[in-house]
Amino acid sequence: MHAHLAIPKPRRGFTLVELAVVVVIIGVLAAFGVPRFLQSVERSKAAEAFAYLSAVRTAQERYHAREGTYAEDLTALDIQAPTPKYFTVGTVAGNSDIQDSWTLTLTRTGSSAGYGAYTVTFTDQGFDSTNSDIDPEINPIGAQGAAPAEPPSGG
Repeated sequence: MHAHLAIPKPRRGFTLVELAVVVVIIGVLAAFGVPRFLQSVERSKAAEAFAYLSAVRTAQERYHAREGTYAEDLTALDIQAPTPKYFTVGTVAGNSDIQDSWTLTLTRTGSSAGYGAYTVTFTDQGFDSTNSDIDPEINPIGAQGAAPAEPPSGG
């Protein structure tokens, strides 16, 4: 009589080591992917401020063409953009004479994925990179913008 040798059945499934390796790989991918994703989400929210401020700038130019001065109040403008959802709109500021320039700052409200409450400032020249404190990583137009107007130096 033959003694039957027990042939081990092949096991199905994954070992603990294989599962641990997969979990580590997923963790590494997430560590790189999540910050990039949050950055792109915040950049799209920042784009809302730039779109709104560009619309204000265009409306200010139309107002200036009609009235010969810039509007001190946004309600006087024929603005064609919805009020920003993620930003608080400041008030229009001008020099002592609002005829030749204006400034408007939007401040980020709510949580901004680690970027804090940054501001975006536009003037009659466009984006004001000097007075805005938006992180260049989330700036939809990069770091370029209008420099503040320098007073002419007499000499």
